[in-house]
Amino acid sequence: MTSTPTRPAPARKTALIAGFTAPKGFGDATLRDRREDAIELLGGIPDPGVLPAAELAAATTRVLSRPGLPSLQYSRTEGISPLRDWIAAREGVPVERIIITNGGFHGLSLGIQAVVERGDTVAVDNPIFPLFLRGLQLSGANTLPIRVGAHGLDVDELADRLRAGARPSALYTVPDFHNPSQGTLPAGARTELVRLAEHYGFVVLADNPYRELWYSGGPESVDAFNTSDHVIHINTFTKTLGPGLRLGWLVAPEHLAADLVALRSRQDSHSSTLVQAIVGELLTSQPDLFDATLARARELYLTRARTLVAALEREAPGAFQTTLPGGGLFLWPRLQDAGIDADALAAAASAEGVEYQRGSFFASGPGTDADRHIRLAFGDVPAQRLEEAAVRLGRAVRQQ
Repeated sequence: MTSTPTRPAPARKTALIAGFTAPKGFGDATLRDRREDAIELLGGIPDPGVLPAAELAAATTRVLSRPGLPSLQYSRTEGISPLRDWIAAREGVPVERIIITNGGFHGLSLGIQAVVERGDTVAVDNPIFPLFLRGLQLSGANTLPIRVGAHGLDVDELADRLRAGARPSALYTVPDFHNPSQGTLPAGARTELVRLAEHYGFVVLADNPYRELWYSGGPESVDAFNTSDHVIHINTFTKTLGPGLRLGWLVAPEHLAADLVALRSRQDSHSSTLVQAIVGELLTSQPDLFDATLARARELYLTRARTLVAALEREAPGAFQTTLPGGGLFLWPRLQDAGIDADALAAAASAEGVEYQRGSFFASGPGTDADRHIRLAFGDVPAQRLEEAAVRLGRAVRQQ
């Protein structure tokens, strides 16, 4: 390691709003022609059967029966108790570091505005969750793609780029069950990533919506993220309690917490008091409910992942290299035959009635084989439909 001086932790920076072009592919789902019986394996959507709808309804009734209807009033920008208290205890941090957001992407947007100045460089996953690039475009930042593989972000490549002179103000990564590639960053790599951030003075935006959806063995520790003043750790209830709640949170570094709250107060003031109150009531009135909900979800998603892996191997033998993920809502199969054109396969699959995202959609730069992959989302698709999707994909492969 060179003796580059440690840069101080950055203060809040205000990003200017500029025009942007959405990444190619966003919005296509509403414009394309499709078969009426199409099977969509497109988005990381939780299955409605594992969402606690009845319990949320009961919690809503209790919240709305309270004298004075406090849940229908204004509330604090950083969020309300007992929701923040519950999250802080689960994250193992002081409650002052928890800021409630309108879902995960809102948390990312706040992080970008807090630490990325116009024209800065931001290191990003390659392949990447493309919506982050949409948010980053508003800041006019430049990207520094860093490979992501079976074990998450390539921290060695990042270190090489930093030693060579790269100076990002931030780094974006999905550390657990990466979208799209499903890799998880090991404990040692997390520690090294944080060390690099502290040494070179950048902030890690750790985007962790799939953290709770592990299949076996439990999740990797997030202590390295939650104990550093160079990490904004972002999470959401989107994948666990429902996207429609639009509720997430940040674990903010102590030195940035007040600035993030001030930034938020100049936007929409605070997340819905009612939704916060309902979720807080749900989580605290039935202490075991969240983990019981997660247990059902993990079992269901593991079964669906296994079903889809086995069906692909049966219906398109040798066509894909497919690994059963350790968690999350996606498969990331790789096309084995170099003679198969990925775009032609996607078109044939669509004609057969299967819609998925091509791997090239997720590339943030050169240096990966993302264009030889496809992403298959199975969260809200029943096993029988996954079996049928594999049959149709098999037909599409044989047409190539």
